[in-house]
Amino acid sequence: MARYIGSKCKQCRREGKQLFLKGERCFSAACSVEKRPYAPGQHGQAKKKLSEYGKQLREKQKAKRIYGVLEGKFRTYFEEADRKKGITGENLLRYLELRLDNVVYRLGLGRSRTEARQVVRHNLIVVNGKRVNIPSYQVRIGDVIEVKEDAKTFERFKLITEVTASRIVPEWLEGDIENLRGTVKAVPAREQIDTDIEETLIVELYSK
Repeated sequence: MARYIGSKCKQCRREGKQLFLKGERCFSAACSVEKRPYAPGQHGQAKKKLSEYGKQLREKQKAKRIYGVLEGKFRTYFEEADRKKGITGENLLRYLELRLDNVVYRLGLGRSRTEARQVVRHNLIVVNGKRVNIPSYQVRIGDVIEVKEDAKTFERFKLITEVTASRIVPEWLEGDIENLRGTVKAVPAREQIDTDIEETLIVELYSK
């Protein structure tokens, strides 16, 4: 399965803001965006005025990086969102939010989306009692997501929950961090998705 394996800090610096790709490191003094608030590379500190296309492209790249999705899958989400009834941009964000790796992250079972993806890939998550190791798996209303029983005592999850116990779980999810589980209560409304993305720019880019 294809995935980005380069520096995540460079991704944040390229977008000029924190994308919170590395868990608690992003909230510390070690954050690269705080230390070097300019794009990576030889010409990173040069001031550039973005064209309208440039703004749209950067917004798409930012969304892909936040959710850890490559171009092929991201375009597939857009095409499905465009075919579905409703507002295309909001449909796109819902597809991204309802990915299993993102839900695991939102429930506090991973300190970052990258770690949540790894937890899923390592066969540590069950959905409705059945093991699911596909990060892009789309959860549905009523699905119960939890760490499999024999993994709940792992030191890894003790360390994770020490960091995420105070995390606010979105209203469309019901979290139970003590028992390492959660339930999908509803499809997220746009106002319940707090990710800093201007989805209309992405729609404009793909609509060209």
